[in-house]
Amino acid sequence: MTEEFCIAAFRSRQQVMAFERDLRQHGVRASVMITPRAVAMGCGLSVRIEREDLRRAVQVYRATNPGNLIGFYDVWQEPTGRTTVRPAGIE
Repeated sequence: MTEEFCIAAFRSRQQVMAFERDLRQHGVRASVMITPRAVAMGCGLSVRIEREDLRRAVQVYRATNPGNLIGFYDVWQEPTGRTTVRPAGIE
């Protein structure tokens, strides 16, 4: 079964940790994970966000503005190990 989720990729590990903390403080489920290779930039870590929480995560980002955001991405991980990443469609 393909696993679907979103990530927020940053240029700095400090911003990854700060944003993950901010999300949790605002009641959004979040965890730190290794950035998929398809993003191919940043500090190597991203914040994992469940798809249904993406809109709220964007609101928290705009309110807290931790900086250095590369972008929000939709991620599909197949059991075979294949990962597909696309920019998330957010306004």
